[in-house]
Amino acid sequence: MEKNKYYVSVGEGEISHRPHDRSGYFEISATEMEISNLRRKFDNMHDAGVGTFFRAHVPFLEYHHDDSNDRYDNNMLEVFQMLHELGNKKTREHIESMGILNENNM
Repeated sequence: MEKNKYYVSVGEGEISHRPHDRSGYFEISATEMEISNLRRKFDNMHDAGVGTFFRAHVPFLEYHHDDSNDRYDNNMLEVFQMLHELGNKKTREHIESMGILNENNM
């Protein structure tokens, strides 16, 4: 399958064919199926984020006992794993410098 170049912003959940002037974008090469999978992970993060918003308004529920937070964190880790796998050298090095993936994830 043919791979195309994409620019990804994790914070905004944005995937684009064109580079942006702003920093914070990761450059990757991916197939349409890989991009579809990445978009699904971003959607999962968004859905879990909505759940964490509502949990934040219930004072007796603690952060570390919240399934929505766990789902959000797990999906974010999966996004960074994908970006590391699909990224160019600069992207891989930047993600490695963040220290969020362990050797089992890379």
